[in-house]
Amino acid sequence: MKKARRALLGRSLKPVRIACINYAEESISGRKMAELTAALQKCYDKHFLPVWGYPVDLYVTRKPRPTDWQLVYFDDASHKNMLGRHELTHRGQPISKIFVKALGDEPLSVAASHELFEMVLDPMANLWADKNPNTQYAYEVCDAVEEDSFRVGRFEMSNFVYPSWFEPFKHPRGTRFDHKGTLKEPFSMTEGGYVIKKVNGRKVIKAFGSPAKRRRFNSEDRRGHRSEFRDPQGKHHPGRLAAKK
Repeated sequence: MKKARRALLGRSLKPVRIACINYAEESISGRKMAELTAALQKCYDKHFLPVWGYPVDLYVTRKPRPTDWQLVYFDDASHKNMLGRHELTHRGQPISKIFVKALGDEPLSVAASHELFEMVLDPMANLWADKNPNTQYAYEVCDAVEEDSFRVGRFEMSNFVYPSWFEPFKHPRGTRFDHKGTLKEPFSMTEGGYVIKKVNGRKVIKAFGSPAKRRRFNSEDRRGHRSEFRDPQGKHHPGRLAAKK
């Protein structure tokens, strides 16, 4: 019975420990960091875990354990502690990054929940879902609805898609494709969303929910973001490298 439960979960029943590390101390106080981390845990347990089924344990630290995954806050992609950090820690564990000064009007909690949700579902940013024999969609759960949010207490959190969003067949009426119930079919997106597609097994392209979203996206500094790891021809693609100690 125990083995069956573990198989259904997809990973161990024991939560994955995720170290939350604050290098953006000019922008995020210790108290704010603690409150944000607690809110992320609450949101994850109440909204994300029942849908996707991967338990995590978030905690604030400056000295993560060797087996920890990491959720790291930087001022920007030029921060001294950002240099050498890619999508793996120096011990080979997954890492996700939030660049605080680049957020503009976007709430920090929305960006943090976005990165948390996507790291858990696809830690290496290398999974794809088939829409048809020629087109695959990146297994990113927030991009398609990334400018939508919902409130948990006094924090706004990122909307996310459901497993049905990655299923290209016809679904029963009333099927929910995202947490807020905005989308009506698989592989669709909101006006403020975008998707990453792989065509014919080679070419990686981005599609946007609106021209305005395309302009906003193209104006961003994408260094260190998951979208850059998806595309071998991406401007800032660092290769599959772990960070240096």
